[in-house]
Amino acid sequence: MTLTAPFDRSIVSPLEDSFSGHILLPGDEGFETARRVHNGMIDRRPAVIARCIGSADVVDALAFAIEHDLEIAVRGGGHNVAGRAVCDAGMMIDLSAMKGTWVDPERRRIRVQAGVTWGEFNRATQIYGLATTGGAVSSTGVAGLTLGGGFGFLMGKHGFTIDNLTSVELVTANGDVVQASHDDNTELFWGLRGGGGNFGIATNFEFALHPVGPTVHGGLIAYPINAARQVLGFYRDLTADLADEATIVGGLTHAPDGSGTKLAVMLVGHCGSPRDASAALEQIKAFGAPVVDTLGPITYTALNQFLDPSFPKLAFNYWKSCFIDELGDDVIAVLDEQFACCPSPMSKLIVEHFHGAALRPDPSDTAFPHRGAGYSILIISQWRDGESDERNIAWARETYDRLAPYARDGAYSNYMADDESMARVRQAFGDNFPRLQKLKDRYDPANLFHCNQNIPPSR
Repeated sequence: MTLTAPFDRSIVSPLEDSFSGHILLPGDEGFETARRVHNGMIDRRPAVIARCIGSADVVDALAFAIEHDLEIAVRGGGHNVAGRAVCDAGMMIDLSAMKGTWVDPERRRIRVQAGVTWGEFNRATQIYGLATTGGAVSSTGVAGLTLGGGFGFLMGKHGFTIDNLTSVELVTANGDVVQASHDDNTELFWGLRGGGGNFGIATNFEFALHPVGPTVHGGLIAYPINAARQVLGFYRDLTADLADEATIVGGLTHAPDGSGTKLAVMLVGHCGSPRDASAALEQIKAFGAPVVDTLGPITYTALNQFLDPSFPKLAFNYWKSCFIDELGDDVIAVLDEQFACCPSPMSKLIVEHFHGAALRPDPSDTAFPHRGAGYSILIISQWRDGESDERNIAWARETYDRLAPYARDGAYSNYMADDESMARVRQAFGDNFPRLQKLKDRYDPANLFHCNQNIPPSR
């Protein structure tokens, strides 16, 4: 039976009778909050929100959506900039209340439900001095970041997030609950490491953990914007021969105090020995005349919360990104010139460097294929409601277009906006796309799970 929204509560009462979580309809208390995701540009209204607290809820919600021919969107942490976690007039299967966390410090393993954020993940593991590569903004959801690949401060030493994933529990399109790991459903496990939410609803994740923290070294160092080209050139030199234990992010940004002051910055994380870390930080501290220098010992949790104030919930966001092989002078000039004409005091240009363990797997070892040395450039256009959408979006697109001649093929699905072409989506998966499409044919031939960076069935 196909439904149109809004519909009478009696329709959902059979689902509610067995449901452990909550079913929200428009007008219910909590509906307006639940339907909003992190990006304030996304303003969609589902017909029903199924707030699940366990896998059985997910199975029942999925069956209801299929029975009533409702479009399905799946929400984990709700951070994805494209806003694919919510749809109009369909069902949002909301996993954000699924907060179960189980740490086994002896085995160095953690199992988490799909609503856990990286802040919650790190809080649970750091009491044992353990961590794995995770998001650099603590409110980011574990599920979405992992399924797309996963960059973070530990990627030089321990690889991307997916390289530390050991198993996933998945609810498939036909309602089966399956385990995928190196030993079970191995092809599915391959696809879940970078293929996004295309094959089902991931409800639980298990990760390998590593001895990290509670104290590491790092922090932020910032310079006047008129030194931007010199700072980015120094950053390029630093990253040319970087220890695996260090990860450094460069960028042009605005001061978080709201003043609009433009800064050239480096955000540093070092998980090595205090002696090695101190030497690495001293090399950075010796450069130029910083106006802010917080480099030193820092807790791992604090390091992963450093950027939180720069990503407020419900700010308007439009992102573009690309991969480049080299941070040449021409690229640095484009970044400097484009940031000079940035229309919003909240926007920023971020440069992430890849090296070490993140590059050792073969591009075909996981669905995420981007294992080449180089950099990701993330263009974050961010502004407040009421400001000019067109002007801020145009700035991001212009910056991307100016960088395009220097970019290599490829895209990071977690950074893609809601208006990317199918050709661009295919670039996110590279040569792995045909293999992923075969998985789609097997696990979701009707493309129920299409509110994502979608891999369509081959037929």
